[in-house]
Amino acid sequence: MKKIPVSWAAVLLFLLFFYSPAARQPAGQELLGQGIRPPDLVYDDHSDFVRLQAMIPMRDGVGLYTIILVPKSDERMPMVLTRTPYGASLRSRSEQGRSLKDVLVGGDDIFAGSGYIRVFQDIRGRNRSGGDYVVTRPLSGPLNPTGVDHSTDTYDTIQWLLENVPENNGRVGMVGVSYDGFLVLMGIVDPHPALKAAVPVNPMVDGWMGDDWFHYGAFRQMALDFLNVHLSQPGKMKNLRKENEDDYEFFLREISAGALGRRLEMFRLDFWRKLLTHPAYDSFWQSQAMDKVLAARPLAVPTYYVHSLWDQEDIYGAVAAYLAAEIKDADNNRNFLAIGPWNHGGASGYGYALGPIKFKGDTARTFRRNFLLPFLDAHLKDAAPEAKVPPVLIYETGTNEWRRYDQWPLSCESGCENKMKPLYLQPGFGLDFTGDDGKEAAFDAYVSDPSKPVPYRKRPIQPVFSQGSTWGLWLVDDQRPYNGRGDVLSYRTSALTEPVRISGRPVASLFASTSGTDMDLIVKLIDVYPDRHPEQPELAGYQLMISADIIRGRYREDPANPIPVPKGRVQRYRWTLPAATHVFLPGHRIMVQIQSSWFPLYDRNPQTYVKNIFFARPGDFQKAEHRIYRSGMHASSILLPIVD
Repeated sequence: MKKIPVSWAAVLLFLLFFYSPAARQPAGQELLGQGIRPPDLVYDDHSDFVRLQAMIPMRDGVGLYTIILVPKSDERMPMVLTRTPYGASLRSRSEQGRSLKDVLVGGDDIFAGSGYIRVFQDIRGRNRSGGDYVVTRPLSGPLNPTGVDHSTDTYDTIQWLLENVPENNGRVGMVGVSYDGFLVLMGIVDPHPALKAAVPVNPMVDGWMGDDWFHYGAFRQMALDFLNVHLSQPGKMKNLRKENEDDYEFFLREISAGALGRRLEMFRLDFWRKLLTHPAYDSFWQSQAMDKVLAARPLAVPTYYVHSLWDQEDIYGAVAAYLAAEIKDADNNRNFLAIGPWNHGGASGYGYALGPIKFKGDTARTFRRNFLLPFLDAHLKDAAPEAKVPPVLIYETGTNEWRRYDQWPLSCESGCENKMKPLYLQPGFGLDFTGDDGKEAAFDAYVSDPSKPVPYRKRPIQPVFSQGSTWGLWLVDDQRPYNGRGDVLSYRTSALTEPVRISGRPVASLFASTSGTDMDLIVKLIDVYPDRHPEQPELAGYQLMISADIIRGRYREDPANPIPVPKGRVQRYRWTLPAATHVFLPGHRIMVQIQSSWFPLYDRNPQTYVKNIFFARPGDFQKAEHRIYRSGMHASSILLPIVD
């Protein structure tokens, strides 16, 4: 038989082909030796994991870009999914990472070496995914006639992952922060049966009541920056300001947020137009509020809500959603809450301190390692040990200790006000737990001038997304700079001789009148440090905000139906402040500050009633005298959730 000559070139080509990543069996498939991956799946082989990329098809044919990080293991593993508008590719470092530990960023450190398949996905219309992007896309229904939403997209994604990632054990968890946390809540509305655990961290829940867009009707002007980021293509974000421009001056140049939006050409954005036309708490907002949506659904997925005490963006949502679901958790084993001493997203970072306020150890890492990971293990892994995760975990500031509880709040709020202890305004700008029974209508007054609003932090104020911005720290800023202003009332107790512990949501209960026909009220609950602080001298006399929020007067009776404030007549303003778990220590004082502007965080109230403040004209903005009453039937107070 004639011998066939062997060409070294042919051998080389054969070897290159046989051992090339494009020709050999995908490395991930070799892990368990079963299952065939889709032919269009892109993968990269690393030392201890395989990185896969896929366009996962939704039920309407739209493909969503997805990154799947599969550890090399002989065991089947649960999957943890994060859906995001911010870029799935940004959630893991460059493909050059040598190990999973090198690749995962931020709070994902707990998944490296823990036996989890980590999945990141661009939501529809964002980054590399197909389809149209809608800001906080509503559930399918009157506001969304398309038949697809984040709930259906989550369901379809999980189904595809179960069928195409053979290393999975049939269980899926979801984790997300902020907008990604909102997407976690969307995923549990009508959940896939394989979704066994959900962790919404600082989620957007109700954009009108107290998260990104409004707080009790007052518009958060930082929304202009958020929308600029959300709705711009990567690398094409519009520069809204001059370099190093003071935000106070930037927002002050236009009389209203609507006028500024016109100058910045924000009308090109659909969601901006929706904000302009829905300033009240109408069905547009109510039907999208996730606490209301989830309250109407069964509690099907064990959910761990994570709240930050100094969350500068979504300080309302986690607690509101937790409380909405808690009444359905009869066995106290499916609805969990953690409250930590962090800012927005701080649970994913380092938790030693926030600004000048220091804590015991790395509180964020402690939470992730000792509570979050065991929670996920218990619900997602085969034969995992029972998690010793309390139904409620709270970091108590002041004492700087972790506390475990079976329920929260520890004091009653709605329906049992006898357990909320009022702290009354007193003559001479004092505060005391005993009210003034005098019949005379005693009050303190100040003039609020829209042309000179009270800044929400010390100037110059850096733009939110500027280089070196300290936006994430403003809630722990020292409040002393505002005491000397004539348009800020500051009340304080004498130095405490015993600790005062609160755990719950304080309630502002003010009686006020105005010479105008509309007004805003801001109440700040503050811990005043002693004049001497040897352990940390920079905290001597420091005034730390513990809880604070704003209400727009026109919505005092019905958030959905604004009405003018009657000129010169006393009105009651009552609203719930953000959660606080704090101990005012002996030697400290409790302070309450009251003012009527918080600029430029919130748009200015013209103090003359107009139909829509977004379209208020210069002549509508007028000075007004506001009176805060503090005696008899009109004894203003702040109700504290006191805990023994």
